[in-house]
Amino acid sequence: MDDSINVLGTKLEPCSLDPLTGFFRNGCCDTSNEDLGSHTICVEVTEEFLNYSVQCGNDLSTPRPQWGFPGLKPGDSWCVCAARWLECYRGGAPAMVKLKSTHKRALEIVPLEVLERFAVDAED
Repeated sequence: MDDSINVLGTKLEPCSLDPLTGFFRNGCCDTSNEDLGSHTICVEVTEEFLNYSVQCGNDLSTPRPQWGFPGLKPGDSWCVCAARWLECYRGGAPAMVKLKSTHKRALEIVPLEVLERFAVDAED
């Protein structure tokens, strides 16, 4: 597993324990080279984001018990793939971002300046 550092250069904070998120299902947007989707951006999902994501072929609303996935509803926090978040951003439907819970490797795909525009938390 990569170092648990966020996009602000500090310790990565948990994204969500309920529903339990993360590539490693540890509540954090931790990543490694095995995480091919780069599940590194912690978001607060909105109805608009969920609907747009479905249109792009990624249904995050429907429960998938066989994978331990409860399905998301507006207001839930979740570690999403950086490229998927960028796709939704370009399509006009980005979810809000928790910078303190977003892994630094997200910056390989999305510039910090873009993430900051949608931050629900700010540097102290």
